[in-house]
Formats: sequence, C-alpha cells, structure tokens
Amino acid sequence: MNRELAFAILVSALCGGAVLAAGWWPSRESLALSGRALERHAWWHMWFPFGPALVLFAALCGWVSVEPARAERLPFGLLLSGLPFAVILARAAWRALGSLALPRQKMTAATIGFFRPRIILSPQIISALDQQALAAALEHERAHARHRDPLRLWLAQLGADLFWPSPAAAARLRCWRRALELARDEEVRSVGVTGPDLAAAILGSLRLNQGSVPAGVATLFDQAIAGDAAFVKERVARLLQPLETEARRGHKRLPLLLIVTAAVLLAVLVGIEYGEGLVRSIL
Repeated sequence: MNRELAFAILVSALCGGAVLAAGWWPSRESLALSGRALERHAWWHMWFPFGPALVLFAALCGWVSVEPARAERLPFGLLLSGLPFAVILARAAWRALGSLALPRQKMTAATIGFFRPRIILSPQIISALDQQALAAALEHERAHARHRDPLRLWLAQLGADLFWPSPAAAARLRCWRRALELARDEEVRSVGVTGPDLAAAILGSLRLNQGSVPAGVATLFDQAIAGDAAFVKERVARLLQPLETEARRGHKRLPLLLIVTAAVLLAVLVGIEYGEGLVRSIL
C-alpha cells in the first residue's frame, strides 16, 4: 500500500478514535469570580481533549518520515474503523463552510469578519437605546473585534463538531460562549462603561434579536445562549454589581506551550525509533 495512503488511514482510525473517546471528557463549571479568568479557563478546557490525538499524530508523522514508500498492507477492519471519524470530519467541514455565509436576518449589534472585523449596528437598536446604552453596546462590539472573536467562535464551533455526538463537547462550547460574554463585559467596564448602561443595551438587543446567527458572528447577546434565562439573570446581576479588579497572576501560557511542544517532539522521536514495531503490532 502507498505510504501516504496508509498514513492517512492510520491517522483517521487512531487519531479519530482518540478524538471521539476524549470528546466525552466531562465539562466542569469553574467557580472563578472574574469573567476574564473564566473565559481563559473555558477556552483551554475546550481544546484540551485534542491532546491525545495530537500526540498520536506526531508519532505517526515520525513513523511515516522513515517508512519506505511501500508501506505495510492495512487490514480491511482498520480501513472500516476510520470511516466514522471521516463522516464526522465531513460533517464538521460542511457546517463550518455553511457558517461562513452572512446571516439573512437582521442583527441588532454584531461583529463580523475573521481578519478585518467590522461592527454592525441596526437602525432598530440605534433608535431603541439611549446614547449611553448605545455607546456601551458599541464598546462591547469593539472588544469582540479587538480579540478577533468571530474567528475564535468559528474555530470553537468547528472543534466542538469534531467531537460530535458527544454532549460534553457541546457543554464545553456553551460554557466558553457564556464566559466570553462575561469577559467582554468586564473588559469594557474596566475602561469606563457603566454596568447599568451595558445591561440596558443587552436587554434591548435581546428584545430585538430573533433567530440564530452563524458561528463566526459575535453579537451583543449571543443567540446560542439567549434562551438561557439563568445566564441572562447572572449576566445582568454581574453588571449591576461593582466591578471586581482581577488579581494579576503569572501567565501559564508559556509553560503550557513548552510542555505541549516537548510532548509533540518526544512523540515524533518515538515514532521514528519505534514506529515500525508499533504499527506492526497494531496490524
């Protein structure tokens, strides 16, 4: 069998199986008081289940780099084992492409665009809100644009679709989308926007918005969580309370990236050294 074809089948069967298994890792709500800390926690918590598949993929890359052009013939059962993830991958790709289309319904306040985000304010919300609430809505959307949240929302939905049909993946995505709105609320309040003005803008947008929007659109009130009455109350309650200053802590991002990089490099070396034996044992 052709080496590249064998590599693709092994990736689909082994890495896909690891993704499907890790997708059932349960979602946990954090008790962090800060919305920004909660958003960071939920973001990494959402992508962490891809770790085992990433390590397996790195090991297979090490194996294929030293494998002769004519690889071992793979058994028919292994070919069939990769089909479920291939179907899930095709479904995720189709949904991701479909979400690139602009929504047909009117949006009250939203940020669209992956690399050059732009803000949309409808005439309805401009006329419905007073000057202070409208300024708060605009600042909230500017925060979404600064962080390129439309792109992050699109990637998050794509990642969650790769774990389908796991309900835990959908729960992790929902948890992050909620935390994202809380984080942007805190960010704009830290630069002078008052909580009551932002709460008025959110409730006004909620009254005017109807229907759903694609995954790559950041709105003043995320339609994916608009039906969660408990979250609406929690968000408004946070806005009506004094803003708590987030304690500055050392960033864990660099050590985490170093650990991931070291794990990937080690997996590549293991694949180079022992990949042939491991593949033969699988076969």
